[in-house]
Amino acid sequence: MQTVNLDPELELAVRVPARKGGTPNATTLQAHRTTTLSPRFYTTNFDELDKLSVEPVRAEWDALIAEFAADTNLRHFKRNDDWSFDPQSLPPALRKEFLDFLVSSLTAEFSGCVLYAEAKKRGTNKDLCALFKYMARDEARHAGFINDCLQDFQVDVDLGFLVKAKKYTFFSPKFILYATYLSEKIGYARYIAIYRHLEQHPEKRFHPIFKWFKEWCNDEFRHGEALALMMRANPGLLSGLNRAWIRFFQVAVFATMYVRDHDRPEMHKAMGLEPEAYGMKVFGITSEICKQIFPVLVDIENPKFLELLRSLRALATDLEVARKQGGVWGRIKAVASQARIVGVMARLLLLPTRSNSLPEQTRLSPAW
Repeated sequence: MQTVNLDPELELAVRVPARKGGTPNATTLQAHRTTTLSPRFYTTNFDELDKLSVEPVRAEWDALIAEFAADTNLRHFKRNDDWSFDPQSLPPALRKEFLDFLVSSLTAEFSGCVLYAEAKKRGTNKDLCALFKYMARDEARHAGFINDCLQDFQVDVDLGFLVKAKKYTFFSPKFILYATYLSEKIGYARYIAIYRHLEQHPEKRFHPIFKWFKEWCNDEFRHGEALALMMRANPGLLSGLNRAWIRFFQVAVFATMYVRDHDRPEMHKAMGLEPEAYGMKVFGITSEICKQIFPVLVDIENPKFLELLRSLRALATDLEVARKQGGVWGRIKAVASQARIVGVMARLLLLPTRSNSLPEQTRLSPAW
């Protein structure tokens, strides 16, 4: 367990409930659970992170920080006349999956808020402290907005409880950069893919939150740009054995998304999306964006890539069934499924990759 104290303005942004004592509600406990697929809270060596310099990309960095300071989304995360929703309009199965999506998204957003706020609080590097202040601000707004949405269903997540009770996973600074860069960029790709699809099929927009996704995912895109510049300014992070770690994190993020999205069939059906086709579209957008910074890219066009993701999904289903079965036989089957999952992941990591030459300028625009 780690103690993290958010700045007062972040506590306000995420609307941390001032609860004393008592048992956390079911939604909070859902967010608190740590599983293979659930969003995690991270910590790192903040002193080592603080030593990274952005001087080699100074011009691009200063322009980006100016965009953060302009705060174009200051008033975006508020309900307006476009917000019209009847919680009773969702069938039970869709309601369950959508609530799971909201809680998972909230936990992921708040995880970023906690990590960035702690990096800002413990840092002395003025460039990075400025960045992490703005990124924590954005993620706090996102988490707070989702919590507001949950209240339509008469539930919420006690974010103050999560700060104190959620298990923290330690990643070295370079792993934090790889993982959070991919998280921010795939978050952009997921949200913009849904937003563009529902623009064309507004009758499938079963909840008003989807109308907020364009500006929302532009925040995620901007966060990824900052992390890309940090890596570009420190080229050792992109060479040697680190190329293998970059490949690993791409595979891990793509595989997690593929499996998790197939666990929400009713939600995708309601939006008119087929999970596999949607996933491959998101992977395509993310891979195209990653050309700005990663020297090695997963070859998502290799037929073996999708074939192995399908195998991974089937094994994840088998594992869940075995765990629910319980008993000696259930545990044996669970161990067997876990071993086969490791084997499939190894095969994914051994697939041929594509080398990528980095462009002269790192920054991109959210043009998808």
